[in-house]
Amino acid sequence: MMKQLVLDMGLPIGPTLGNFCAGPNEAALAHLKLWLGASAQTLRSPVPTYLWGGSGCGKTHLLKALRATLQQQGSSVGWLDAGVQVPAEFDERWACVLMDDVHAFDAGQQQAGFNWFVNAQTHQIAVIAAGTLPPADLKLRDDLRTRLGWGQVFALHALSEPERRAVLRQAADARGIFLSDEVMDYMLTRFSRDLGSLMELLDLMDGYALQTQRAITIPLIKTMMDNT
Repeated sequence: MMKQLVLDMGLPIGPTLGNFCAGPNEAALAHLKLWLGASAQTLRSPVPTYLWGGSGCGKTHLLKALRATLQQQGSSVGWLDAGVQVPAEFDERWACVLMDDVHAFDAGQQQAGFNWFVNAQTHQIAVIAAGTLPPADLKLRDDLRTRLGWGQVFALHALSEPERRAVLRQAADARGIFLSDEVMDYMLTRFSRDLGSLMELLDLMDGYALQTQRAITIPLIKTMMDNT
């Protein structure tokens, strides 16, 4: 229902590089923007990139943002995560190979991941992967684990609570929204602490407040959630 409310309000849905709040992860974001910004796929670096870090640091957000942008440009990509039971055959027309949650790959997914990696390198296609552990600590077959560490490796860090508050405050100010400390506390304690989810909640609150001509308060948030 919340997604439907977002659609009804005409608000953007989904991860983008633009709505990724980098915080301490600016180097990784800048690297991906530079890679993506190449004027043609043939100019994009084929050097692999690996992102690692704990839950909520933005790994999946970045991979999905790359996939969405490339698809919007008319390119196809290879996508493999731990939930894909039957991996596709490698396609040399892919703009890149994206692999998420590699730390959780089973034997079949590891085989597919290795196959994709070898083919991608043969065709000068980048592999961009993510997991919770640095390459050396991944409990994967050696040939895949070592390849994941071949290129650029970035450790991602979740934003601290003061950083999340500062980002929310800045985003609210940019929208002309006043968020009281009580509302901020409520958002951070009652909802997902993932920044992407908090930003989507802020968009919802802004749209609902405009529709109802009310200020953003805790009662307004409760009413909004009751109606979604």
